Amino acid sequence: MTRPLRVGIAGLGTVGASVIRILDRQNEAVAQRGGRPVEVVAISARDRAKDRGFDLSRFTWFDSPVELARSANVDCVVELVGGADGTALETVRTALSLSKHVVTANKALLAKHGLELAKLAEGKGVSLAFEASVAGGIPIIKTLREALPANRISRLYGILNGTCNYILSRMELEGLTFAECLKDAQRLGYAEADPTFDVEGFDTAHKLAILTSLAFGTEIDADAIYVEGISSITPLDLAMAKELGFRIKLLGVAERTKTGIEQRVHPTMVPRTSSIAQVMGVTNAVTIDADAVRELTLIGPGAGGDATASAVVADIADVATGNVQPLFGAPTDQLEKAARAPMQRHEGGYYVRLTVHDRPGVAAGVATSMAEADISLESILQKRSEVAATQDPHGRSGAPVSLVLITYAATEASIRSALEKISRDGLIAEPPQVIRIERE
Repeated sequence: MTRPLRVGIAGLGTVGASVIRILDRQNEAVAQRGGRPVEVVAISARDRAKDRGFDLSRFTWFDSPVELARSANVDCVVELVGGADGTALETVRTALSLSKHVVTANKALLAKHGLELAKLAEGKGVSLAFEASVAGGIPIIKTLREALPANRISRLYGILNGTCNYILSRMELEGLTFAECLKDAQRLGYAEADPTFDVEGFDTAHKLAILTSLAFGTEIDADAIYVEGISSITPLDLAMAKELGFRIKLLGVAERTKTGIEQRVHPTMVPRTSSIAQVMGVTNAVTIDADAVRELTLIGPGAGGDATASAVVADIADVATGNVQPLFGAPTDQLEKAARAPMQRHEGGYYVRLTVHDRPGVAAGVATSMAEADISLESILQKRSEVAATQDPHGRSGAPVSLVLITYAATEASIRSALEKISRDGLIAEPPQVIRIERE
């Protein structure tokens, strides 16, 4: 009988416990897929006494994930510790240096150290599998690496963080504020006590860095990503988006441009008729624009124990086959060091919401500043102030009102230049809201 693949799991949180439960009930199917049995032989976690719903005595316990990685009885280490450095990095480095296969769900680790770890895995002839690191149960890594060699990809974009998508969905559908939705997301376990990593876009950026490398055959370059979060989005912005035929999503976007690979994470207006606009709640989605398949959208659960564990188990089954593939679709020495496309050169449509004083000449001054920056306006909408205009026969109260501009294609630099002039001229009462538009 073929010798089992002996697996050690470092980290027994929601995902790690789900991996063990899935392997218990799907062991035969996983063995058929991998060509040999898979056996969990070792585990490591912070709290040995915690009840995880199964008998821990079946496995060899290690207090240290690094010691688990050193065990001669482990062939494949599943790293679910988390974090870009520290124990997670040492565990993976140790396992690979000892010619052990590694499966990980750690996007922060890969975004920061992916190239180094890929070289180490290649040198040892072992697998470093990471399907679970991006978009939970959606097989986006396998799709990019294995299913699309006949395609030249021009753009990839997606909803890669369920917390942000949940918050924006609730804000839009129920008219709630960001703070109200965040509090509810924390209560339901969708957001951490410190939500900064999610809501300010950094989690999405780590995932985008991985997808960009796979899509374009480039070295991971997380530092090249422009990042904005969703904390500044208001119910008014969501209502205006609906009125204009859009929906606001936090997107990670990677695109080939004339100046290089553009990578950006920010709130984005997408047409309400688009596939990605229909994705609500904690669900994730990734759209790939390519020359042969044209547009391909994958939608599914982006987080959660079972969904992420499903991707981990799929990687374990692949490791069991013995088929070692390049991490990013090509050997590391063939990955390009892509030119960075600076955000200032980004070109596209923009939604600009200005809080202006309701008095004569303000709208004309704004339009003039835009024209001087070579920005063409598709539409201008003004939301009247609710303050009674008792002293002005023309209905102007002098109180702040919202002036919403939709531009035709313009550069980031020209938008910023125009807004700086508008601010210097004293035409606005608050900092402007700028949201980029991603058209199909």
